[in-house]
Amino acid sequence: MKIALIGAGRIGKVHAQAIHSHPNVTLAAVADFHQPAAEALAEHYASRAVSMDEIFADDAIDAVLIASSTPTHAEYLERAARAGKAILCEKPIALDLARTRDALQVLSEHPVTCALGFNRRHDPQFSALKKAITEGRIGALETLTIISRDPSPPPAEYVAESGGLFRDMMIHDLDMARWLLDEPIESVFAVGSSIIDPAIGEAGDVDTAMVTLTTTSGKLCQISNSRRANYGYDQRIEAFGSQGMLQAQNESDTRLRFTGEAGQVEEKPKWFFLERYAEAYRLEIGDFVDAWREKRAPLAGAQDGLEALRLADAAERSLREGRKILLQADANLDK
Repeated sequence: MKIALIGAGRIGKVHAQAIHSHPNVTLAAVADFHQPAAEALAEHYASRAVSMDEIFADDAIDAVLIASSTPTHAEYLERAARAGKAILCEKPIALDLARTRDALQVLSEHPVTCALGFNRRHDPQFSALKKAITEGRIGALETLTIISRDPSPPPAEYVAESGGLFRDMMIHDLDMARWLLDEPIESVFAVGSSIIDPAIGEAGDVDTAMVTLTTTSGKLCQISNSRRANYGYDQRIEAFGSQGMLQAQNESDTRLRFTGEAGQVEEKPKWFFLERYAEAYRLEIGDFVDAWREKRAPLAGAQDGLEALRLADAAERSLREGRKILLQADANLDK
């Protein structure tokens, strides 16, 4: 598979490394609005820097990986679909439901393999957790707890353009909740505060939030997010069921634990998502390539992006209105 990469920034570099690591994939081209960044990344992987138009016009390119700024995702996704190219698009497709639905309509008219960058589904620990739940190892799943904390808050100027904590950060956890619960979510209730960085509050966002999801059968999921954890990237999941409990723990460099007379000491978690999910990004590329070759759905697709965004919108609305938001599986939030 020959993949063109759109976006040569931080996340683009992560994807370039993942593409390079796959034995049956070639980084065919790199494009970025900042031409020097595209040229530098292309040179590093013996590829070539091209324009956006060249990518979509080149019949030798099989797929496009969209890792550009969020406001460009939907447009590039649509152009790739119309050009008949497979797509791996970073989340979210767009920051609003209407624009996301427009992009999905184009996909329905121009069907191609389309994966969405919910890379956590590919994480080995989380995949093992999902498999154990599906196999009934803890009986019937009853409650799910997801903890996700960044090591430090982003700049306020980033917050103002990100779509907010629910769409930018928690959307990964909302997707994990959907994937692990595996049944329709009936209601969303959110609380949040800006207690870490006053500039985030001034930008109209929160830096600390908790959301409770309730499924149609009564399963409960609590998601806890914070923009600051001074010990590193805190990523944990607990699944509790009728016959036991499963826990996915933080990753450290060696998972080494020292035990002595004074107690136990473990290494800090890996610092941020680049380190924590490096393997997940690599496996994500593998699933994308296999889905394209086998003409099957990828592990996370465009519809998953739409559903996670619906939950993020519901969480924001719940916070704003101070009440539980009731959902229907196929309903718009404004109904």
